[in-house]
Amino acid sequence: MEASVDIKQADTGIAPRRAALSIVLPAKNEAIGLRRLLPELRSSFPAAEIIVVDDGSSDDTATVCIANAVIRVKHPYSMGNGAAIKSGARRATGDILLFMDADGQHGPDDIQHLLLKIEDGYEMAVGARAWDTHASFGRRFANWIYNRLASYMTGNQIDDLTSGFRAARARHFKRFLYLLPNGFSYPATSTMAFFRSGLPVAYVPIRAKQRTGKSHVRVLQDGMRFFVIIMKIGTLFSPMRLFLPISGALFTTAISYYAYTLITTHRFTNMSAVLFLSALLTFLIGILGELISSLHYREAGFERRLVSRDDHPI
Repeated sequence: MEASVDIKQADTGIAPRRAALSIVLPAKNEAIGLRRLLPELRSSFPAAEIIVVDDGSSDDTATVCIANAVIRVKHPYSMGNGAAIKSGARRATGDILLFMDADGQHGPDDIQHLLLKIEDGYEMAVGARAWDTHASFGRRFANWIYNRLASYMTGNQIDDLTSGFRAARARHFKRFLYLLPNGFSYPATSTMAFFRSGLPVAYVPIRAKQRTGKSHVRVLQDGMRFFVIIMKIGTLFSPMRLFLPISGALFTTAISYYAYTLITTHRFTNMSAVLFLSALLTFLIGILGELISSLHYREAGFERRLVSRDDHPI
């Protein structure tokens, strides 16, 4: 199996070129999983650039990387999963970046399904885990909440917001590196950034395997971080989806309270004035946010036009 992806032929009749693949694996004390996973990746994708980002591991991750002749990017101390993703993306030279966990949850057999989606014209393809393959009911329920909230904020159906198994075109993914947090919510950030920038995202159903080793995700603390990231990215790329309902609720409350006080006391109260002003200010903040976010859309569209001309020169 070749480690490259066909880029579709354009209407110009110019033959498509082959896109190189870089596989990035963030790893913190995942030597056991890497010992099994790396030979499988090398066998299935012999031409791929395989990068293991050693996020301050204290086990024999370095030895496993040397034995399998893969690139190892070393963090002097643990900086977080998102920081590892960013380090790997910066080091990668391929046109297509594929990210997967080093703990054995993601099977190399599913990689080709993601690459086929990229070949079909999607800019990102995400492995959506089956409902019953999540670790616990609590995580299944939390992911369901996150998926619904993120779908509302982006206006697109999101099947698995927190899946770390994804492929993306490097030229787009690297543009959003500054948005990615250093913790465990890089999948949420990258997914919402792609959707709100008008870049097509596909979901491929997969079945996650039982992980090897201990999970580094803390449900409560990282769950709150996921929620904050969703709100932050949502307000950055689609602020009116957040501020308009709040403004509408404040305005409705103001009208209702004013009607109540007018009937009961025959006057316009200070509280009614505060509610009306709050509704107006919230609406204006949303408008200002939309103007700022339009800069991201303009940049994305401009970049896609430039890349299109570079890929198919006349």
